[in-house]
Order: sequence, then structure tokens, then C-alpha cells
Amino acid sequence: MLRLVILMFCVFSITTGEFVVAGILPEVASDLGVTVGTAGLLVTAYAVGMIIGGPLLTAVTAGVDRKRLMLVLLAVAGVGNAASALAPEFSLLLAARVVTALVTSTFFAQAIVIAVTSSPPERAGTMVARLAFGMNLAMILGAPIGTQIGSQWGWRATFAAIAVACLLGLGLVFWQLTSPGEEGRTSAVSELRVLRRAPVLAALAITAVGNVGVLMVFSYLAPLLTDLGGHPSTRLPILLLAYGVGATIGNLVGGALYDRNPRLFQPVLLGLLAATLVGTWFVATSTTLTVAAVVVIGLLGFAIIPGMQARVMMTAGDAPTLAMAVNASGYQVAAACAGLIGGLIADSTAGPRPIYLVAAGLTTCGLLMTVMAARAWRGSHRPGRNRQSSMGSPGSPAPSHSPTRRAPRLRRS
Repeated sequence: MLRLVILMFCVFSITTGEFVVAGILPEVASDLGVTVGTAGLLVTAYAVGMIIGGPLLTAVTAGVDRKRLMLVLLAVAGVGNAASALAPEFSLLLAARVVTALVTSTFFAQAIVIAVTSSPPERAGTMVARLAFGMNLAMILGAPIGTQIGSQWGWRATFAAIAVACLLGLGLVFWQLTSPGEEGRTSAVSELRVLRRAPVLAALAITAVGNVGVLMVFSYLAPLLTDLGGHPSTRLPILLLAYGVGATIGNLVGGALYDRNPRLFQPVLLGLLAATLVGTWFVATSTTLTVAAVVVIGLLGFAIIPGMQARVMMTAGDAPTLAMAVNASGYQVAAACAGLIGGLIADSTAGPRPIYLVAAGLTTCGLLMTVMAARAWRGSHRPGRNRQSSMGSPGSPAPSHSPTRRAPRLRRS
């Protein structure tokens, strides 16, 4: 449990650097003499760094001792945030944010692998949810605290505080985590071969498609709640906090439900999310009902994530790290697509309200893909077929590769 708390703190420290930028953009733009739109490139560059750099760095470092790698990644994150705090001009700040983004998804993938492999296979979803709780805290606590630090002592103090937190996490990892030894290491070739497995590719596609809808709603919550829901702009921080609280509860509940019955609850959660989005379309102009809708969407939108991440890891079998890094990149791709599609809808003559219906449709696509992937796995594991496949079951532990021993036959006395 102590190791899990340390990993959660490290995830919290690193991902706070991702979420907090949105709250200090005006200060960054004013201090460095750029427009707010130009300062927004910090968000785009960070996402691109995670999408492209994360999987590449994970593949290159596949054979490195896991504890040593995590120490290096935390050191780079600390130095990157310190460089962000000291950057004299915007171009150097942009470069520092890209460097920091390169290690984010790689560290998160390593942390998930350590958390899941150190627990019983049937608790994979719960362990992923608990680790991702650090990311939830970064959203609902880290970003507001970092923004408050920036407003009091300047945006540079925000990045300096994050750098200190990363270095503190480095010390905790060095003190508490033990090296897994040779069994915790894989080769780059083994990691790359994982991406050829059909169940892994299906799990990655489910992550990318299944999250586009809810991310689209989250990206355009402001116009949806103010233009349609009748909420004043001053109420948005409270509504975002409500969304974050719902997301935190959903993350923990979703992991527990996935462990209880992955083939049942993962499709059920996706179906409930799609139905909630359709229902929100009907009540989009109700100030009272949209408050409840925000909480439920946050809850269900994060309840589906632990199962998706556990599915990717379990289907990847004995080489899951690169698959988890690619999965994080897939989530970022979903966020990018959500912003693009949602922007086209919001700028249309119909206004932002159809975002709810389009989001429900995309979530339904993720639901159908989940059901089809489960059926495909059951079809390939019928009695009489080879059960020693290294493909793994979506949402179930990787199969053992040791030969099956026959039980001794009892003699009659």
C-alpha cells in the first residue's frame, strides 16, 4: 500500500503539470509577450509530446531496469518543470514542456505495470483505478492549487512547485521501491511484437473511440452549460469541481466493478454513459438538471477508464509497457479528435447542443467494439481450441505459459 501511495503521488505530481497550464495561460502570455492563443500551443505541444514521444521512449527503454528508469523519468520531469520556471522566452518554455511530456506517458505506463503485477490478477481494475486516482487528484486539486500559486507568486512559482514535487517523488521511489530484477525487464522486440496482436489492437481502438464522446462534452462544457444550461460563467469552477468529484468516484467504482465481472460491467458502463448523454440532450436547457448531468457524466466517463486500461495490459501479456504507453497516446488522440469534432459542431448553425447526441453515438461505437471484441475472444477460446494462446483475454489475466499438470489419480483401497 505504501508503494502504491508513492506511485499515486508521483502520478499526481507529473500530471498536475499537464492540467495546470490551462489555469495560468493568461499570466504566461502576458509575461512572455505572446497572445493567449499562442500560449495555448503549450497544451498542444504537451499532447503531441505524449502521443509521439511516449511510445517511442517506452520502446527504446524496454530493456532498462524498471526502478532505474522511473528514477530517470522523475528526474527529467523535475528538470523539465524547473526549466519551465526559468525559461526567459516562450520558445524555450515550449521546448521544456515538450521534454516533460515525453516522460509522462512512459512513467504512467511503468507505474501501472508495477501496480498491477504486484497484485492478484483479479484486482487489476482496482489497482489501475487507485493509481489513476493520482491523476484525478491532479485535476480536482493539483490544477486549482497550482493556479492559486500562480496568481499569488506568478506562473513561474507554479512550475517550480511541481518540480519540487517531482524530485520529492524521486526520493520516495529511491527509498521504497525495489528493483523487480530480470523478470521485470523485457526487450524492445518483445514490446513491439505486442502491437501485432489482434486483442491488443482491439483494446487500443476501444480506448481511442470509446473516450471521444465524453471528452468532447468535457472540452465544451463552458458553452454547453452557459449558452444552453443558463448557468452564469461565475458558476463554472463549481461545476467543474462537481465533474471532478464525480470522476473521482467513478474511477474507483469502475475499477471495482470491472474486477467483479469485466465482460458484464464494461459494456454496461458504456451503455449507461451513452444513455446519459442522450438524456442530457433532452434536458440541456434545464439549469437544475444539467448540474446532475455534469456529475453523472463525470462519474461514468471515468468509470470506463480503469477497465479499458486493464484490458490493454492483460491482453498484452508479458510485455505490457509499450501497449500502456500507446494506450495513453490513444487517449490523447481521442482528446484531439474531440476538440476538433466538437469545435465543428459548436461553430455550426445548430450550436453546441448536438454535441451530446454525437458524443452518445461515438460512445455507442465504443460499446459495440467492446461487445465484438469479447465475442471474438470467446470464439477463439471454445473447447477444443488451443488455450495456451498468448493473446490473453480482454479483461482477464494473461494465460499461464507453463504446461498443465494432470491431477494424480486416486487408487481404490
